[in-house]
Amino acid sequence: EGLVLTNHHCGYSSIQQHSSVEHDYLTEGFWAMSRDEELPTSNLTFIFIERIEDITDVVNAKIATNEITESESFTTPFLTNLAKELHQKSDLKNKKGIVPQALPFYAGNSFYLIYRKVYSDIRMVAAPPSSVGQFGGETDNWMWPRHTGDFSIFRIYADQEGEPASYSPNNVPLKTKKHLSISIKGLEEGDYTMIMGFPGSTSRYLTVSEVKERMEATNSPRIRIREARQAILKEVMNASDKIRIQYANKYASSSNYWKNSIGMNKAIIDNNVLDIKAEQEENFARFAREQNNADYLKAVKEIDAVVAEAQLLKYQHTCITEIFRSGIEFRVPYALYDEMAAAIKSKDAARIEELKVDFTKAYERIHNKDYDHEVDRKVSKVLFPLYADMIAANQRPDIYNVIEKEFKGDYDKFVDEIYDNSIMANRQNLDNFIKKPTIKALEKDYCVYYRSVDDKYRALNNELEPLASKLSLLHKVYVRGLGEMKLPTPSYPDANFSMRLTYGNIKSYNPRDGVHYKYFTTTNGVLEKEDPTNREFQVPTQLKELIEQKDFGRYALPNGKMPVCFLTTNDITGGNSGSPVLNENGELIGCAFDGNWESLSGDIKFDDNLQRCINLDIRYMLFILEKLGNCGHLIEEMTIVG
Repeated sequence: EGLVLTNHHCGYSSIQQHSSVEHDYLTEGFWAMSRDEELPTSNLTFIFIERIEDITDVVNAKIATNEITESESFTTPFLTNLAKELHQKSDLKNKKGIVPQALPFYAGNSFYLIYRKVYSDIRMVAAPPSSVGQFGGETDNWMWPRHTGDFSIFRIYADQEGEPASYSPNNVPLKTKKHLSISIKGLEEGDYTMIMGFPGSTSRYLTVSEVKERMEATNSPRIRIREARQAILKEVMNASDKIRIQYANKYASSSNYWKNSIGMNKAIIDNNVLDIKAEQEENFARFAREQNNADYLKAVKEIDAVVAEAQLLKYQHTCITEIFRSGIEFRVPYALYDEMAAAIKSKDAARIEELKVDFTKAYERIHNKDYDHEVDRKVSKVLFPLYADMIAANQRPDIYNVIEKEFKGDYDKFVDEIYDNSIMANRQNLDNFIKKPTIKALEKDYCVYYRSVDDKYRALNNELEPLASKLSLLHKVYVRGLGEMKLPTPSYPDANFSMRLTYGNIKSYNPRDGVHYKYFTTTNGVLEKEDPTNREFQVPTQLKELIEQKDFGRYALPNGKMPVCFLTTNDITGGNSGSPVLNENGELIGCAFDGNWESLSGDIKFDDNLQRCINLDIRYMLFILEKLGNCGHLIEEMTIVG
């Protein structure tokens, strides 16, 4: 009845949302013993695909009649409006919860309209402690062998007719026409597997220059900046349970793609991706000459020219995004300051009173339950000078000139001025301003530095936008040509968060000379990795007792061991986390949650010999649910075979 299985790390922000020092579900886990105990979870939705339509001809007709340019066909505003337009003409226009989405495929050579049915009343049902759901933590992330019980369970609620509805105590669990049966029959090397999910983004059709740009302009600066921020967060999180809970999801989100970027750059070199891409370009050039196709002949050269023009801009864009839009959290709404200044100048008393309310709301948004002012001060003191070290003086936002002139380049002094004296720095400062709002107070608030950051960010976007548009058109040609070159073998489009099916097999692998990784792990490895002094490798006392007593019930292997995770050759990427792993009968055998370190270049070049999907064995989930969570009532809802 509406039960949904996903990963612990996918549910992590929701678990954190419900956690506090008094109810630390991140540490203790959460198990709803009845429907009444299930926790309503805001900002979480579940999507069903209602229908998919090929709208390539519709888009091409608009281009042919000059209603839009070819460049505009890639843009979000056009695709959003087109989806709405077609939705209004469809038989689904009055159906509840339908959200249409138009997306380009094959670099804009095809377009599809996806009708998504969105449910928003979601309740949290079960989540193991992080010592199970994130066992191994940052150290084991992207690594094999793995021993992580990476799952959480939610329930979808609907109105009395089973249609999407906002939260209401009168809503009921969703009853679907079909559900997945769970197989506990066991797994063997070579068994067929398939995964259906929503892979986020791949870049399988990049040129050599674009791969280098990814390494140098995106991954490398991201690694350096996130590493600096995460070092601070880790230190303060280890010192305080309150801060650990506040920053748990922020740290996990940052760390995930920090390590991914490190692994991707390494794997690109180790797996000779640049050489493989160069060979692809040579083959394409040969094909273009054979076809006497002028567009194909010049495509790669023109792509390289755009990349060369954009690379420094992209590097700057990564730095300003990672530091000022993702790293430092304290920033004031300077547009609100401008409105207040205008109201004061015009002596508009009514407007001033309205803006006082807006100032209070803005303060509350900044100082939300997951924000700590002193932690962010520490982050700023590291990231402000780091940005200066990474970006040339003439390419920085204007605030850096102010820091040089008025603070003599003392970043700590500048940061303290902001975090102590800004109107938004603390409640006392805000109250003082609201009692007597003045233009002088607004003008001396250095936190409006963010205006200069935004100006720089917009300027970079304005320079990059026409280059991105040009690159999209060139890629459309290149991808079309690559597809023709491979005929009659079909090509697949890059991932774009639309539903995809990937098929493969359960398979071990050899990551390097003299090393062989088996296709599965057991709870023996949990105890082997246990380290009571390291939060990443702590094992709950009850789980340790269950393992030592071999109290695995019907979920154990024939030899008495308890399986935890397994490997398959399925092609997944970010966005696939939580996807069901099915056997040849369409029965659920696991839950995909990660990829292996050695193949993190897989978003650019898939390697069937090396690339592995890391999956939670469904039997370990059932064991944890039954034995650790005492949730037999949930297992009774499931159809289990074998």
